[in-house]
Amino acid sequence: MREIKKIQSFSDLLSQPGITEEIEIRSSFGICAIHGGGLERATEAVARDVAEKTNSSYYAVIQPEGSRLHLSSKDFDPKQSLKLNQFLKKIDTLISIHGYGKEDDFWALLLGGSNREMAYHLAGSLREVLPEEYRVVDQIDKIPRPLRGIHPDNPVNFPANGGVQIEIPPGLRWNREHNFWSDAAGTPRSEDLNQLIKGLISGVNSWQEKKS
Repeated sequence: MREIKKIQSFSDLLSQPGITEEIEIRSSFGICAIHGGGLERATEAVARDVAEKTNSSYYAVIQPEGSRLHLSSKDFDPKQSLKLNQFLKKIDTLISIHGYGKEDDFWALLLGGSNREMAYHLAGSLREVLPEEYRVVDQIDKIPRPLRGIHPDNPVNFPANGGVQIEIPPGLRWNREHNFWSDAAGTPRSEDLNQLIKGLISGVNSWQEKKS
């Protein structure tokens, strides 16, 4: 696997060959994956599927196969993208789907972001469906600082109601039967990832019912 290369600005990232943005405007609830495609595998698949099945708006930045360009979340400036700006103007609540990898922990699902009430709510829905080998961490002080998603310039915190940043571990995104990333190069989704999507759909729907 290629080493990650850091990019300094959103406009620089978007100018790279093969980088694309996806956007679908539906409701004022939004789901995004800003590190999708070759960087944080399967994250855009999760965001796209959950958004479609909950009538949520959707936005993603997709890197091509083999691309490993990383821009810090706080540097995704909507002034540098008409599509991100359009998306953020439409929504009032956001879930941002990310992937992370730690050599000492492949099994913790981390729920950061500024909307702590929604983080606790979604955590409950996920615990109901995920296998016991996974831990759902919704206490902000138990999440590694770089993965907390609470920087004010992080797009997940832009909407009026803030949002939840969900960091998905490799164990959930990797299809162990096919020995590759779910939804990449023709690899089907793992059953664990399907369960994660199911839990998120349930959590988003019940959250919106609760707030309506």
